[in-house]
Parts: sequence; C-alpha cells; structure tokens
Amino acid sequence: MAAIGFAFDIYELLMLPLIIKPAIAALSAEDVKLLIEGGMPAAEANALWLPGGENYTMWARRLFFIPALVGGIFGLLGGYLTDLLGRRRVLTGSILLYAFAALAAGFSTDLYQLLFFRCLVFIGVCVEFVAAVAWLAELFDEPKQRERVLGYTQAFSSVGGLMVGSANVIAAWLAQNQSVPAIYGMHEAWRYTLISGVIPALPLIIIRPFLPESPKWQQKKTAGQLRRPSILELFSPSLVKTTVVTTLMFAASYGIAFGAIQQLPQILNGHVSIVKESEAQASERAKVIEERDSKKVTPGQLKGIAASFRDEEVAKVTIWQEIGGLFGRFALAALALVIISRRSLLRIFQIPALIFVPLLFYWISTAIKQEDSLLLIKLGVFAAGFLVVAQFSFWGNYIPRVFPLHLRGTGESFAANIGGRIIGTAAAWLTLTFAASKPPDPAKVAIVGAIVAGGYALVGTILCFFLPEPSETMVDE
Repeated sequence: MAAIGFAFDIYELLMLPLIIKPAIAALSAEDVKLLIEGGMPAAEANALWLPGGENYTMWARRLFFIPALVGGIFGLLGGYLTDLLGRRRVLTGSILLYAFAALAAGFSTDLYQLLFFRCLVFIGVCVEFVAAVAWLAELFDEPKQRERVLGYTQAFSSVGGLMVGSANVIAAWLAQNQSVPAIYGMHEAWRYTLISGVIPALPLIIIRPFLPESPKWQQKKTAGQLRRPSILELFSPSLVKTTVVTTLMFAASYGIAFGAIQQLPQILNGHVSIVKESEAQASERAKVIEERDSKKVTPGQLKGIAASFRDEEVAKVTIWQEIGGLFGRFALAALALVIISRRSLLRIFQIPALIFVPLLFYWISTAIKQEDSLLLIKLGVFAAGFLVVAQFSFWGNYIPRVFPLHLRGTGESFAANIGGRIIGTAAAWLTLTFAASKPPDPAKVAIVGAIVAGGYALVGTILCFFLPEPSETMVDE
C-alpha cells in the first residue's frame, strides 16, 4: 500500500507540468472572450493567456506554488496527527483525499476550481509521504531490512513518474480518437489525465482492513507511554540542528527538480524538431477530420491539434527523467546497505548533481534549436533524474532515524513539507518569474532553470557538512 501511495504521490506532483498549458488554455477561454467583448483586440487578449503572457505566467505560478504552500502547511498538521492518531489511519485518509480530489479536478470549470482541487491533492500527497515513511520504518526491526523496505518502496515513486507520462500519452490518444466520454461536450486530454489520479483509491478500499498499525507506536500508545507531539520540541537544543539542516537540505533537493527538471515541458515545447513533427501530425489529423466530418478545420482548431501532438511528444521525452530516477532510487537503496556514513551516501549523488544539472540546462537552451539533439537531451535528462531523484529516496531513509518515535511524523513533516514542498518548490516560482517574456522563450526558461537549480544544489552541498549522522537506536525511542 505504501508503494502505491509513493507512486501516486509523484504521479500527482508531475502531472501539473504536463497538463498546465492545455488546462490554462481551456479554462481561460471565457476570460479571453470577456476581454474581447470589453473592447480589447483579439490578438492582445489571446497573448495575455499564451505561455509567457502576463496572465498565463500569473496562473502558472499560482498552480505551481499555492498548492505546495497549502500542502506544506496542512502537511505539517498531518504529520502531527500521524504522531497523535497513528500511522495507518492517517496514511489511509491521505490517499483517499488526493485520489478523489484528483478526480474532481478533472471536472473543473474555471482556474479557481482547478487551483482548489490541486491544493487538496497536495495536502493528501504531503501527508501520505510522512505517514508512509514513519509507518514502514516502525514495521521492520532489522536495520538492513528496514533500509531495503524504505529504499525499494520509494523506488515506486519513479514508477509513478513513468505512469503519469504514459497516462498523458494515452489520454491524448483517447481524446484525439474520442474513445472516452466527453466532459462538458469536449474531449480534452488534460482532464482525463487528472481524473486518472483516482486509481490508488481503488486498491486501498480493498486492502485497508488488512493494514497493520505500527507496532512500536501502538505499544507505547496502549501502555500510556507515548509522549504528546509538539512542533516546538523540534527546536529544542537536542533537535534544533537536525530540524534546520534536514529542512534546508530537503528543500535543496526539491529545488533542483522544480527549478529546472520540472520545467522541461515548458522548455521542450520550443524544440525545433518537436514543433515540426507536431505540425506535420496535426496536418494529417486535420485531413482525417475533414474527410470524416466534411467540414473545414479552422486555423484555431489546427493549432489546438498541433499543441496536443506537441504535448504528447514532450511527454515521451520527459519519461526519460523518470526512468533515470527509477535507476537512481534503486542505486540509493542498494548503496544504503553498504555505506555507513549518510553524508558519504548523499554526496555520491549530490556533488555530481551540483555540476551536471546546471550545465545540462544551459546546454539545452541552445540544443532546442538543433533538430538532431533530442537523443542527447533524453540521455542528459536520464542522468539528471538519476542524480536528483535518488536524493528524494535518501530523505525517506534518513529522516525516520533522526527523530524520536513520538515526534517522528511531526519532524518528518516539517522537513518534507516546510522544506521540500514550500521552500523547495518555490524554485518553480522563481524560474517561471524570471523566465517570463513576450513572446515566450523556452531557451530563457532553460537558462534561468540552470541558475535556480545550481543555487539550490550549492546550498545543499554546503549544508551536507553539518548533516548529523543518525543513531541506530532512535527508531525505537
């Protein structure tokens, strides 16, 4: 169940970069119409909502950062409830929350609804990670078995990344062929991709009665020995260094991903070969539609068809990031069993990422203008995913060992949500803000992403010198 939860955590997080452009385009149509009716020239009104336009950039930043902020704040509460009410109960509730919120998001009728449901999704995701990690760490007593379980179940996060890329491709195909029911009279791939997030709720409904509670938590709770969790205790003299360093380093890992890697769909939409291929496919598709419906495809419709094909091609490239991340997570899980020092383990991935990721995205800023560069971009993205995503698994293995049992959910939640989900994902806001331009410039997004990711990676590398080595007895305390 934890593996399914981890998989769909990342599934939901990586969904937004894939659907944000078509979602904003569809849900802003009424706003564009009102602007035109108010006297604004059609070209100017449309430009506001095109990628790089003022309104588009404003909503892209909102959709990336506000759910992360809300998820981080409520996720901290969820971590507290994990310590207070038990691991299993909170784990179950969080998965159900983000599954059904994802379903509802697919039926959004405006951008505010989409934002609201994405906030609910993030709350569920932020709470699920904390509850699942604490739960698994306490179910297994033998240290190496515990490391294996935490490492290999977290590897399913990257499976979730592969799944969402594949789901987006499948949704695009289903929408193009009108093989699924229309929503509000239209077949829009982004809606079906969002709705697919309900999948983890289905096995959970069946498995829930058989999930055991954490025996260590239950034993202390039954014996009346479980101390009440407190956020302030995280900043007591014995824990303040651990809390601050892990929070900022967690943020650094997420910042590399959200500042650069998660902006790949925005960047690759401008790749010359992807643009040409999507236009050619759209022309062929338009011919089929015209023959079938005996009606001319308008320039606007043709543009929409091309955008759908372009999103499909971009998804095929971004899948390489998740394949790399999957290999990285398995590598981390294997190395965690033989490398005793947690600092040394992290540096194997952290230092190469500090050098490689900024250089990769600087190179991509020029490579998107070269037709024969896609293969090299795929390999580069694979390597970036390997180095960065492995760091996410590191924190899932590390954090349960540095906070005491009664404070484990609260401590994990503070590091993961205040650090990763808020400070870390703020990197996306920074990249989108400083890369905004008219007309949209994918090369600028790549360059700004390189700078933002490099800054976060540098902070994380410096802080690693102060990272406390965990105590083996802490899991039982």
